[in-house]
Amino acid sequence: MRTARLRTVHPVLWAGWAALAAGAVLCVIGWYGVSGERFAERQLPYLASCTVPGAALIVAGAVLLTHGRGALAAARVEELYGLLVAAEPADAEESGQDGAAPLAVSGDLLMVPGGTLWHRADCPLVAGKVEAVPVDAKLVRGGELGPCPICEPAEADD
Repeated sequence: MRTARLRTVHPVLWAGWAALAAGAVLCVIGWYGVSGERFAERQLPYLASCTVPGAALIVAGAVLLTHGRGALAAARVEELYGLLVAAEPADAEESGQDGAAPLAVSGDLLMVPGGTLWHRADCPLVAGKVEAVPVDAKLVRGGELGPCPICEPAEADD
């Protein structure tokens, strides 16, 4: 799946390479012309007609190549993002669910000493932490602890 933007990048890259090649040829011609003249006033036409435009073409080619490669990378990122957004989880099709399954369903409530939230025991924020302790009901009633926004434990579970 190629996007239209990806197809328009190739001419920019070709133009960049062509400008670099033309600039290099002009610089070589200018150098050859300057090297054959002894006096500076006879070297000036070669500088003005070949070397300076050749250097300008080299710079322009480098800019075109840089822009083309950046646009190519941006087009690839957009294409990958489109594929990522369009993809659906395979499990959702097989099970017939919306993919809105609860993250944690345990009835045991835990807290981390010094923390501000209380969690279900299987919440990813406290699962496997040895410092997690059962929730103190006084702290929950006093408003010092709030429910975790990830596992969303209900106060009725208290």
